[in-house]
Amino acid sequence: MVKEEWRDLGDVHFLKMMRALSMPLSRWNKQHFEDITERIKRFEEEIKKVDDVVSSGRYDGTMEARRRELVRCCENWYVRQDVHWKQISRSRQANEIDRNTRYFHNIASARRRNNRIKSLVIHGRLVRNQARIKVAIRDFYKRLYHQEDSPSVTFRDGLVKRVEREDAEALKVLPSVEEVKEAVWDCESSKAPGSDEYNMNFIKKC
Repeated sequence: MVKEEWRDLGDVHFLKMMRALSMPLSRWNKQHFEDITERIKRFEEEIKKVDDVVSSGRYDGTMEARRRELVRCCENWYVRQDVHWKQISRSRQANEIDRNTRYFHNIASARRRNNRIKSLVIHGRLVRNQARIKVAIRDFYKRLYHQEDSPSVTFRDGLVKRVEREDAEALKVLPSVEEVKEAVWDCESSKAPGSDEYNMNFIKKC
């Protein structure tokens, strides 16, 4: 699917290639992976139906093959469910093979709770409105990272010192393809470097 979407893009910036996948991947995910728990439940119900038929004395090779295929499919969805929750939890134990979906589900839920800013003091007043909090945080970082137009920039408290021209020029040099690839391949594959949720394994493969 990725190859198909990228085929007609031509030679474009890598970030544009990633953005081009946003909608197709969303559709693909909805089509193939929506509601993993419900899919597992359906497979388990089908397996139970086959077992009930066998218990009633009706058993043949076709029934055995059907049960084997249902079990194989169900196990595949168990693995997908584990991977899903391990990635969301970002747990250091994500490489472990043992199945403990509830554990990773709890870690992911705890991360969401811990990362949520429920209230913020803005101009001396305690604010709980989420929309106002988002605006205040965005404006704070806009001011923090605003670059002055003037060439003679002054820094408070001496936190940042002026670098020499030679060092400044070195900082502008683009890294080589080999340096970029080495940096990417040194990253752990299950980790996602940004909020777009593309993990390093996807980037290495594609």
